[in-house]
Amino acid sequence: MIRKSIIITLGLILLVFSGLSFYKSRHFKEPVVIGPGVTQVKKLSEYFSDLRGTANDENIYILEGAKKGGTILILGGSHPEEPAARLTTWVLTENATLEQGRIFVVNSANRSATTVTRPSGAYPASYTIKTDWGGQKFRMGDRWANPLDQWPDPEVYIHYPTRQNLAYMDVRNLNRAWPGRANGTLTEKTCYALVELIKKENVDIVIDLHEAELQYPVISTIVSHQKGLDVAAMASMVLSDEEFKIGMEKSPLELHGLSHREIGDHTNAIPLLFETPEPFLDATRGRTDEKLLLEGKDEFVVRAGKRGLLFEKIDEKGWPIDVRVGRHCSTILQVLDVWSQDHADKAVVLKNVPKYDEVIKKGTGAFLHNPAKADPKTVYFE
Repeated sequence: MIRKSIIITLGLILLVFSGLSFYKSRHFKEPVVIGPGVTQVKKLSEYFSDLRGTANDENIYILEGAKKGGTILILGGSHPEEPAARLTTWVLTENATLEQGRIFVVNSANRSATTVTRPSGAYPASYTIKTDWGGQKFRMGDRWANPLDQWPDPEVYIHYPTRQNLAYMDVRNLNRAWPGRANGTLTEKTCYALVELIKKENVDIVIDLHEAELQYPVISTIVSHQKGLDVAAMASMVLSDEEFKIGMEKSPLELHGLSHREIGDHTNAIPLLFETPEPFLDATRGRTDEKLLLEGKDEFVVRAGKRGLLFEKIDEKGWPIDVRVGRHCSTILQVLDVWSQDHADKAVVLKNVPKYDEVIKKGTGAFLHNPAKADPKTVYFE
């Protein structure tokens, strides 16, 4: 009886401490110090009221130029386990200014998925980006929405409206739920709300930021709907010649649920999806910790590359977070430059966003601002 009592007591202690850890992770607030370019902040529920009060009633940061032009929507956090995507949106919201046009920035497109990590994945609950003022902590996140917000999963996920059969867990995957539906799951409602935003604000281009494991063939590329192939091809060509190699691929016509397919089919906007390499996600990786997430170095992934098992090169330098954020920043700038040259009346002229070389030289943390010293009116939380 004494032994049983001790085991039960230890189990209860473990349950309490683990529960507190999960609670803190789910409710941790990530600060955003909005920069001078942000003219207003809305909630996604303003475009679809059913999201009000849910985990995915996320912030929409709106940047506006003095001169009228086009409108761009940039999505970070479709898959929060791909941190360079979210960090890029922080760089934009805290630094960018606009001379012409409008940009809507979403830092946490599937905010629910930022509050959980992958079961049995041994992911760190959070990571810290070094800054001159100490560092800023971010939630790690998962590919799928938190089961606490959307449950249960079906045996087979049937995509709406095409009725294409997809993996059961992808019912919580934001990038398999487009174009969404008003009476669907939380994830579908989120996509529906974003589509409503795209329609009501007359968005011209949607940029969906991602990262991919090196064993995945769609990597280091811009994936485009057929409506945007000219923009993607020109951006790819210029970037590959001047900054870094990046490819261009056409969105498959019969693969449904993805942003680069459904947004283009169901709205007037041109959807583009950017992929950078993230060794943290590779199946052949070693220890899945914060160091791997930030440094992008893994000896097992390097070995896999030497055996021809990867779709992107890797060496002992790895794929650090600054390289990945820098690639996204430069690709956004180049796409907007190509678009603006061809559409002067709908130009979007973005300033004060660092390019690839500058992010690598200074580090991502150089573009994050200290919320403790900022005007409280300029601090929002994800």
